[in-house]
Amino acid sequence: MRKLIAALALMASPALASGIEITVEGEGANGTIKIDLLEDVAPQHVERITTLAAEGAYDGVVFHRVIEGFMAQTGDVSNGKLGMDMRRAGTGGSSYPDLPQEFSEVPYDRGIVGMARTNDPNSANSQFFIMFAPGHFLNGQYTVVGRVVDGMDVVDQIKRGDGRSGAVSGQPDVMKTVTVTE
Repeated sequence: MRKLIAALALMASPALASGIEITVEGEGANGTIKIDLLEDVAPQHVERITTLAAEGAYDGVVFHRVIEGFMAQTGDVSNGKLGMDMRRAGTGGSSYPDLPQEFSEVPYDRGIVGMARTNDPNSANSQFFIMFAPGHFLNGQYTVVGRVVDGMDVVDQIKRGDGRSGAVSGQPDVMKTVTVTE
């Protein structure tokens, strides 16, 4: 009976995709970013991102924290939608539980996509970031979930935030749509 229940649970969960495609609009960036998701490196995190993308949860979510020479962060599906109080952007996640870390040997190079978290290594949920430049100090500290395979020129144009926190003031750039690709 347990084997049957486990098999049914696997069949009910969304199939892992090979990537996502993000259409970005805003004052800074306009275009498409294609990300190859690394199912073999972080299967639970890839499943979360593909589930949220398939549900449309990422559509309309802003890049709320963007630090020049470092990274652009997005993915707060509960507090980061365009039109919400942007002072709360970056403080939320999804209705799903936090994920246990899936650290790997994949280095944080330019174009790597990592999962954002709190100080607790097992607190990643829906937020992710894209690296503008290498950040090897993150290696083994944050889960690598994918890499940009097309559209780094769009990533490079994302509107930057202010100060050390990188909080974006005014109108942030937005993930207009996020779709799962095969």
